[in-house]
Amino acid sequence: MTDPAPRQLLGLTRDAFEAAAREAIPTGHGHSGDLYRLAFVHGRHAFERLGCPVPADRQQRWNSLFPISLLEPRRVVEERLEVGTTAKAILATSDGYEVETVLIPMRYNDDGSVAAYTQCISSQVGCRMGCTFCETGRMGLIRNLTAAEIVSQIVTARVRLGWEAKNVVFMGMGEALDNWDNLHQALLVLTERSGLGFGHDRITICTSGHAEGIRRLMALGWKRLNLSISLNSAEDRARSRMMPVNRTTPLGDLQELLRQYRQRRNFALGVNYCLIPGLNDAREDASRIAAFCAPLGRCLINLIPYNPGSAPIAAAPSEDEIVRFVGWLRQDGISVRRRVTKGRSIMAACGQLGNVELRRRLPTETRPGMQHP
Repeated sequence: MTDPAPRQLLGLTRDAFEAAAREAIPTGHGHSGDLYRLAFVHGRHAFERLGCPVPADRQQRWNSLFPISLLEPRRVVEERLEVGTTAKAILATSDGYEVETVLIPMRYNDDGSVAAYTQCISSQVGCRMGCTFCETGRMGLIRNLTAAEIVSQIVTARVRLGWEAKNVVFMGMGEALDNWDNLHQALLVLTERSGLGFGHDRITICTSGHAEGIRRLMALGWKRLNLSISLNSAEDRARSRMMPVNRTTPLGDLQELLRQYRQRRNFALGVNYCLIPGLNDAREDASRIAAFCAPLGRCLINLIPYNPGSAPIAAAPSEDEIVRFVGWLRQDGISVRRRVTKGRSIMAACGQLGNVELRRRLPTETRPGMQHP
């Protein structure tokens, strides 16, 4: 009888892992529950922590049938500001591609020290959405990350970099909802109580407006899962120029979909708005945001100053331009949170994840072209 194909443990829920273990290792599978829990703590099969000896041949069988593959940290760069240290890690996959994950200070104690960090993780190598202000969009889509690779960003960062994130946001490289099967499985693993144990309310899915993905997310019925939309313009022609996804899901359709999405009374939709001087920073742009949000219930605008990348489409907004736009939004009755720019100097800020070096190494004839949903 031939052995089953190896299955990456970090891509499995506990129930799936235990069921596979019963079939693959009929004698000795009773360790599976403890091995599962320890895998997410230590990033390996921690046989020595089981409290009973496991024969070497059986250890080898566990390792070969249920490998635990961490990503390889290639580089870590940091930006130290008064509001804390933002860190970006470049992690290599087993086939040599690189993805980026960022640790961001997000909550603070009364004395100004950091109380909680959020880890921004990637879902794809590259992205097919083609947003003009985004470094990742310049890469095109190279491939999807597997569920195990998505989860491994968290485990690798904890085990090898010492990061401890309280919240997870899918706002790294890629459009998470464009990689639905792997995203869904990764969410099941991230929220597995016997593993990483993230509550639904500690996870945020950010999307450019992937309609089918939003419908699938809604069908899960996870009422405490957070959702944020990358808006960037509330006028169809301007948004279509910046975000090709708007050509297939224009603002009216997106608005109706988001109106239907509300799954709990106190749900607050995150609306990310990248303020780009000369493109979306006029008074009428602020009024259009208010009109777009009006039927959506509670919304919080995350105003993100544009972060120029390797091929800037505009300058970063000035302090006066930011303050003025925030004032207009508040005049229109919109709740707005100005995002403090973190990570700009290390290309870790919003819109700057894109692995310029990898893009340069890809031969033109093999580089994926832009695709749009």
